[in-house]
Amino acid sequence: MTITDFLTATDPAVVPWPTPLAGATIVVRGDAASRDGVALRVLARLGAAKPGRPLVRPAPCSEWPFERALGLPADLPDDVIVWTPDLHAAFENAQTNATRLVTTQPMFLWLSWQERLRGAAGATVVATADAASLASHAPEALAGRGPWADVTWIDAPPTPDSDPGPADTWSALAAAFRAPSPADRLAATGRALDAGRTPARLLAMASVCMEVNDLVNAGALLDEAAGIDDTWAAIAFEHGKYWLRRDDMPAAASAFARAARLLPGFASASANLGAVLGELDRTDDAMAAFSDALAADPGNPQVHNNLGVLLRETGRLGDAEAAFRRVIDTAPTMAFGHYNLGHTLFLQGRYLAALSSYQTGQQLDPGRSPVQASRLALARLASGDAAGARRDLQACLANLPRDYRRQLLADTQTVAWALLSASPDLRDWRTVGDWLAAELAKG
Repeated sequence: MTITDFLTATDPAVVPWPTPLAGATIVVRGDAASRDGVALRVLARLGAAKPGRPLVRPAPCSEWPFERALGLPADLPDDVIVWTPDLHAAFENAQTNATRLVTTQPMFLWLSWQERLRGAAGATVVATADAASLASHAPEALAGRGPWADVTWIDAPPTPDSDPGPADTWSALAAAFRAPSPADRLAATGRALDAGRTPARLLAMASVCMEVNDLVNAGALLDEAAGIDDTWAAIAFEHGKYWLRRDDMPAAASAFARAARLLPGFASASANLGAVLGELDRTDDAMAAFSDALAADPGNPQVHNNLGVLLRETGRLGDAEAAFRRVIDTAPTMAFGHYNLGHTLFLQGRYLAALSSYQTGQQLDPGRSPVQASRLALARLASGDAAGARRDLQACLANLPRDYRRQLLADTQTVAWALLSASPDLRDWRTVGDWLAAELAKG
């Protein structure tokens, strides 16, 4: 089909466009009625400029996570226009971030999409998307991170009292990953797998098995998928997550390294590799992996956070502080960015600044981490408020399980003694030191 054939069938109004169309990827975001109308005007503009351009419409975006080919034909002609309605449907997933299937992740899918289009010179993507769905399931896209940096966004004006149109319909597998219940997801994914054991369906089933802690079947499914297709980065990445769950760090490092090689520029693979290598005390290799991740996705706050931890552990406190300040700049509501900055400032002896960072972290942390609360208390002690430090410790340790409480008391006492060694004239230190000793003596 050519763009002319498509426009003849849809008959959009060819009207002047207010600004030049720029970029090889144009995404119109807004409500369903308005974004479709604007997108057709974009296509009309492109068609008027060059009527004979080929046009391809991929399979529905909701199916992309479960198709190796992302709904695209094997060979795309040069100068093709790829018309992609409802792009947001590719990323909708009810799994938690810790278990989320990699093929639904916006950074992986969009980078894979770009790789598929690379062979078609002059290809242009015109897509529509629901901005609210992207905000929930693909905020990286809206932020223009990594492979999304070159997208041209057009905001469609809202259509008053518009008909929302028919409800979305999905295949059983796509619906399964939108289901709130892992049990429902497991049953539906199993039925899809019974209908055909493709690598993508095996991968989906492995993801759900890991979600419900069935690691034995998850490992077998991943091995089967790799046996069919050992060149797909998604399989290697999910294997890395699997080995993390099995606490096999060398195997996880190998899998994440393979994913990074198979899909260069996939920041999550390099970031996870860096975190695992850090656990293995391969500091230089971890630094290199984090560098690769940030080259692909400079605005990734979690990578900056992990890099900061590694820098701090190797004694590079100034560099660590800079990394954590970058976390806060890019993700100001990320509690552990503030916590980690506070810990770094504490190690530098900048106690008042550390106290402020810990307090901000506690305000942002819905779980109110007891470990971080105890560190806040020690920063308060170091700043000269021993009575406030004791009150904080009493509050954060009050309702913890016995063994956890004793461990945290012991850890806090160790830091308190170190603080006294560094500042032997610390005012009212015994207010906290004696209380810690008395609590530990209770058994």
